[in-house]
Amino acid sequence: MFTRRTFLQTAALATAGSALMTMPETTFAKKIKAVGIQLYTVRAEMAKDFEGTLKAVAALGYKEFEFAGYNNKTPQEVKALLANLGVTAPSAHFPIAAFEKDLNKTIDTAKAVGHKILICPFLMPNERKTLDDYRRVCSILNRAGEACRAAGIQLGYHNHDFEFKELEGKLPMDLMLAECDKNLVKIELDLGWMTYAGKDPLVYFAKHPGRFISFHVKDMNPNTKEITVELGRGNVDFKRIFAKSKQAGVKHYFVEQDRSTMSPLESIKISMEYLKKLDF
Repeated sequence: MFTRRTFLQTAALATAGSALMTMPETTFAKKIKAVGIQLYTVRAEMAKDFEGTLKAVAALGYKEFEFAGYNNKTPQEVKALLANLGVTAPSAHFPIAAFEKDLNKTIDTAKAVGHKILICPFLMPNERKTLDDYRRVCSILNRAGEACRAAGIQLGYHNHDFEFKELEGKLPMDLMLAECDKNLVKIELDLGWMTYAGKDPLVYFAKHPGRFISFHVKDMNPNTKEITVELGRGNVDFKRIFAKSKQAGVKHYFVEQDRSTMSPLESIKISMEYLKKLDF
């Protein structure tokens, strides 16, 4: 029998359900759905045993690989191995020369492996002496970014700390964000190096929403830049930063540890366990 009491209970449940449907998305805790890794972290292991190292990394739960070289393997061999492991490689690093002098070959390689993102990872000291040097880099990246877009690939640039050090009265990163086409060249933001440089990622997300396609999830020892540390053992506030991932435009999270005091595989295991527990 449908009584006044059951009517009130049903109405209360319906109201609660409606409230949940209309609550902001940020009310609910999130986790990274597919944790990635920059394979530079296990470069020494890959040099000894390419296939075995990738298997070991995948076994730890890493679902997305970002390459920084293929250890003399062909794109076809790499693609087949990824398929066997059940992982993807959405991104890869190539030097600036690859985008300036070997662009067609670089794009062909990316398409053969299955990369959707190509990143310029570093500038040598002689490539970044002046702001005009950075302007030249931006010009190269804009041209390459247009060709990449035509091929269905997104181009990006990865920072260190030097882009956040004043040069000729300006921060190089600010110049790059202004000079690079926002649709053609995204930023892969290295959270460890940015934190080390003393800059707040959230300030940049607010000023340049949607410009950041991926994170290098790197923790930094606050006392030295020579040794990065396992996630959760440094001074990077990942929870605060990840909460603004949507505003930033971030699609991928790649764990990276440049150097370690233990085996890199042990380090990335610790970092994976940290990310499994982290919600934001």
